[in-house]
Amino acid sequence: MIDIHCHLLPGIDDGPATTEDALALARALVADGVTQVVLTPHVFPGRYENWRSSIADEFERFQALMAAEGIALGMLWAGEVRLTPEVLDLLARGELPFLGEVGGYRTMLLEMPDSQVPLGALNFVRHLLAARVRPVIVHPERNRGVMEKPDRLRPLVEAGCYVQLTAGSLTGHFGARAQVVATEMIHRNWAQAVASDAHNLAGRQPRMREAAAWLTKHFDAATARELTVLGPAGLCSHNAAVNAWGSASATPGLGSKPLGTP
Repeated sequence: MIDIHCHLLPGIDDGPATTEDALALARALVADGVTQVVLTPHVFPGRYENWRSSIADEFERFQALMAAEGIALGMLWAGEVRLTPEVLDLLARGELPFLGEVGGYRTMLLEMPDSQVPLGALNFVRHLLAARVRPVIVHPERNRGVMEKPDRLRPLVEAGCYVQLTAGSLTGHFGARAQVVATEMIHRNWAQAVASDAHNLAGRQPRMREAAAWLTKHFDAATARELTVLGPAGLCSHNAAVNAWGSASATPGLGSKPLGTP
């Protein structure tokens, strides 16, 4: 499986605090059936001061450590970008960490506040799309405003955003309501990927294998593969390192696209 959202880099956000913890999480990802992972630390000005250039440096150091430990896990890096006004400045400075490119748009993980879909989120997304950046809205099923009314996400989907669900939401580890909303989003054909959003081995384990089994049981094997392999690989298309990913190197197309996607 391909995990496009994981907090694996040590000591730079709320993921692993130490290299030992990070290596343990990497081994857990491999044991969970993940063969390729994108390291996506928080980019949240004022809280987690991570930018494209700094993440690249941290990734290079961690990649060397992984090689020395002999852990067989393909890795890329990007970032989980918080929806804040500073994002547009980071874009202008070339400091946003992108996931890949789809249809001439750079893809980027975009996180909303936990409590709501912020006023102005649609205009913000339109600014990004005008700059040829297509947001991948992460874990919207855990957003309290969306849990209360899933149609609050519809304008962003219709504008052209992709959607990434969390493995633990499907398996019920974020509560019954998050599971119901995530299921509804799959039925609506809104979701392009399921990712671990793993942070540690305590409450935020990978759970990708369990999520794939849940998808196979409640949908079918093709949906499980689409959301854990093909869709994630497609979102990383044209990232240079994808060519080293074997089956992902063919740059599979996304099986489900947002309603507003050209």
